[in-house]
Parts: sequence; structure tokens; C-alpha cells
Amino acid sequence: MLMQTHEARLDALRKELSRRKLDGFVVPISDEHLSEYVGAYAQRLAWLTGFGGSAGSAAILKDPKKGKGAAMFVDGRYTLQVRQQVSGQLYEYKSVPDDSLADWLAENAGEGARIAYDPWLHTRGWATTVAKKLEAAGAELVPVDSNPLDAVWDDQPAPSAAQAYVQDDALAGRSSAEKRDEIAEWLKQEKLDAVVISALDSVAWTLNIRGADVDHTPVALSYLVVQSDGTADWFIAPEKVPAEVSQALGNAVRIRPRDEFSAAFAELAGKRVAADPARSVAAIFQRLDDVGAEIVSKDDPTVLPKAIKTPAEQQGHRDAQARDGVAIARFLHWLSVEAPKGTVDELSAAARLLELRQANSDLLRDLSFDTISGAGPNGASPHYRVDEESNIRLEPNSVYLVDSGGQYPDGTTDITRTIWVGPDAPPAEVCDRFTRVLKGHIALDRQTFPPGTPGSALDTLARQHLWMAGLDYAHGTGHGVGAFLGVHEGPQRIAKGRGAQAGTDQPLMAGMILSNEPGYYKAGEYGIRIENLVLVKDVEIEGGEGNWLGFETLTFAPIDRTLVDVSLLSPEEIAWWNAYNAKVREVIAPQLDGDALAWLEEACKPL
Repeated sequence: MLMQTHEARLDALRKELSRRKLDGFVVPISDEHLSEYVGAYAQRLAWLTGFGGSAGSAAILKDPKKGKGAAMFVDGRYTLQVRQQVSGQLYEYKSVPDDSLADWLAENAGEGARIAYDPWLHTRGWATTVAKKLEAAGAELVPVDSNPLDAVWDDQPAPSAAQAYVQDDALAGRSSAEKRDEIAEWLKQEKLDAVVISALDSVAWTLNIRGADVDHTPVALSYLVVQSDGTADWFIAPEKVPAEVSQALGNAVRIRPRDEFSAAFAELAGKRVAADPARSVAAIFQRLDDVGAEIVSKDDPTVLPKAIKTPAEQQGHRDAQARDGVAIARFLHWLSVEAPKGTVDELSAAARLLELRQANSDLLRDLSFDTISGAGPNGASPHYRVDEESNIRLEPNSVYLVDSGGQYPDGTTDITRTIWVGPDAPPAEVCDRFTRVLKGHIALDRQTFPPGTPGSALDTLARQHLWMAGLDYAHGTGHGVGAFLGVHEGPQRIAKGRGAQAGTDQPLMAGMILSNEPGYYKAGEYGIRIENLVLVKDVEIEGGEGNWLGFETLTFAPIDRTLVDVSLLSPEEIAWWNAYNAKVREVIAPQLDGDALAWLEEACKPL
């Protein structure tokens, strides 16, 4: 039935392309702000194909010249998931970066083809690259004024009407006026008149406001143009701005209707205007060109200061993590009792974890992402998303992976634990893989490094013990995390490869928060990942010369000792384990009682 539904939707889109005299169309997971997680109204790829991941694109041809005439492009995180959710009868499966969407279009579109794209959903760089590939093949990339998929999506939801609200300066550590003054000073130094800020978390951070327009990310659908005098124009639906938000921002921030954003660019004619080519859609650049503004491509000036957390934000993260860790401990205790009975499934486990987070604190505003609740083979998909169709039981004597997080006003959490569901002892292979992942996690956590060190220089630490066994994982080791903002935040990243786009060239700086999450995935059998959040901080090294950085662990919850092969651990690694668990007891135990406390004490015993 689902295949028929998606087949009908694909057919409807092709008919709309034919009506518009277009030969193809590209459908990304994106919105007008290039957000990672998008509102329901922008879930175009999911509606068309059934794919529920957070990154991917589809290329659709009106008249297939060969093959299926449609292809899904996802990275290694979604290799399994895309095959479970998207019909192989309708779409070819393509793996990024080995397979290129631009190459596929050039090869399959045919000479003279007009391939369309929505300039409000893609970057200018993307459009330039694809246009060159198509031109070489005798085809053309053309922007559309309105999205053809929206024309056939009859029950497309409206954008969220949720109201924006103030993020207290005490939690932010800096006022919006201070932040705007710094942006204004940067504009003057760069001899610029204004900067267009379209990334939702950048807008929220600059104004010290939050919203509820996107699931799991507390942002409001809006744009911001900051002027060199420190004033700003905030383009947002006026009904979404209550009086207290207007009062907090003051007269220096002009609140204007969101649907006037494009037309307002006429006011920038003849001015030097900055826009970030990686974080602003192609339509913004085109509109600035149209009105005669002088465009200066610059990184969003909020990105780096947003990543370097203020002391208030750092403490807020510690407080949020301590609160969240209690819910995790209660959940792991509950799981140890109930899962071996064979009555728990992925959905009920995720629901129980949410209940415990909600019961533990009325400060919980949302989850920071859809909980990854992966039993057995489903855990082998790093970004697996359970639904009614994929849901399976946590079988006795199997591996269960749960990756989850909460959004609190003082911090954003993200934690992964891998659990052995007894009652029997786990197989030697599983313990070996788990311990190699643990050793990589410890190696990264303990490392010190000089200022200027990029994330790419540290990534091998987390993989080394897997590599020695001929094993690896197909995702990054660490991503930046926001302060009651996006659970994935740049510019910092710990991952293989180099390049500004990947984030791996960004030096790690004191105040940045990242994840530490090596893993291992055996397709069709199980997945393993151990994830804590860490804060980059200045460290003193006895006898050391110059300045040094290291990590402060922020996440405190037991790691399953059942899966540890102690014989593979060095004395230093055992010492780390014991010190970590002592800290877990110190932070979490005072907030527990009864059976949950007894379980925690047992789980945290020294090796």
C-alpha cells in the first residue's frame, strides 16, 4: 500500500513537471534556511519517497530514458535505512560521496533536458556545480518560481504558528544588544553595510529568542538582516511575536513580516552586503544580485561565537546533563529488569525513556532529536528511526542501542548507550567490538592537544583500535552541540577528511562542546556506539610548555560493564573507567533512591 502511495505521488510530480515543460526536478531535505531538521511543511522528500532520515536528496526525471528515472542519494549513515523505507522498484539507491547527484543527472537527463530546482532549498554553490555538469552534457539547470512538488502535495501542512519567546540573558551569558554590537563592529572592520543571517539557530542566538517551529530544535522561522549601526530587521510572522519579545529586543530591532523578506532586499541596493554561501540559499544571492547590491561572501559571523559557549552556557550544560543523567539511569535500570523478559520493543523503550525525562524535570522542552532506539539488526543503522512498521522486540541475549537527548532551557543533551539484553553472557565478538569502541572513546576523552588543532587531527584516536582489527564506522566521531539550540552545530567537528565544508579544518577552541561517539556496526546483526558530550577547556600539563587544551566530560551515565572485555584494557583505561564511574556516582546517586540507586551503585563499581 505504501509503495502504491509513493508511486502515485511520484507519478503526480512527473505530470506536474510535464505540465511546466520541465524534464526533471531535484528534491532535497531542506527548507529556506538550510536547516538540518525541518518543519512538517518542508518534509518534501519524506512525503514523496517515504525516507525518514535527516540528510538526503532525490533526483526525478519526467520521462525515464533508462532505468527507473529516479534516484535516492544518501550517505553511509542511511545505507540500510533507505532500503527499508524507499521502494527499490521506484528509485535507484546511490551512496554519497561515491555517487554524485550531478553526475547521475548529466548521465541520465539527455541532451536538451531542462532540470529544475527550487532556489530556496539549495545553495548557490550546489546550483553552480550541477549547472556546469548539465551544461557539459547539453542539458540545463533552471530555477523555479514555485516548487512543483508543493503543487501536487494536497495536504501539505502550513508552517508552524508557534510564538517566539525570550531566552534569558542569564542563561545566554550575553545580551542580544552585545551580540549585535559585535556583529556591527565586524561589519565596519570588513567595510560592509549589512549581513543577511538566514540560519535559524544563528537568528535565535543573535536575538536571544527561541521558538517551536521545528521539531527538536527551539527556533522560530525567520530571517535577520543586521546593519552596521547595530540595528536589525527581523522578518517573522508578526502574530508569532508576543509583547514580551518585542520589549526584550527594544527599538533597535525592527519586526517586519516574514513574507516581505525578499521584497525588502530593494533597500540594500548599492550597499555592500555579506551573506554566507554555505548557510544561505541560492535565492538570497539571486535577489541581492537583482537589486544591485554588492555581495560579499563571508562566513556567518555568529557561527564561531555561538560555538564558543559563555561561562553561563557551560554551567547550564553541566546542569542539564546532571538532570538528564538521572532519567538515563532510571531508564537503564528499568531496561535491565524488563528487557530480558522479551516484552519490550523499540517503540515502548523510546516511549519509556521520554516518560522518565518528563517525570524527572518540568524543564524538559523537547527531545533534541527523534530517539534512535535500535534493537539487534536495526541498531546497525547509525541513524535508524523506529516506526510502527520497523518496530521489533528487544530479544533476550541481543544488543540494543539507544541514542537520545533532551532540550532544556540551560542545555542540549545527546547520549548513546549500547546495552546487552541478557540473561546470558554476550558473545566474545560483541565484547571485542564494544571494548575496541570503548578504547577509542577513552583515547579521545583523555587526549590533550595544542591550540590550533583541528578535529581531523583527533579523529584517528577514536578509530585506532577498530582499525587494528580491520574495522571502521561510516560516520564522524564528534559534532558540535548548541546551547538550547541545534543538537548538531558547527563549525567544529571531529571526523575523517579535510575541508572547511566538512568542518574538520576548524581548530577546536576552549568553550566548544562536541560529542565523542565512536561506533561499530555489523549489518544485519547489531550496532555499537558510546557517546558522551565533552567541553573543550584549557588544561595545565605538568612540565608542559605553552598552552594546551583538553576535554571535560559533561555526560554522566553508566556504560554497560557486561560488554567490556577487561583483558583488552590498559591500566590507564581501567583508571579512566573507574574515575568516570566514580563521577557518575557523585553526580547521579544523590538524585536516585530505592532499586534504581542500588542498580547504579552496582553498575558503577570499579573494574
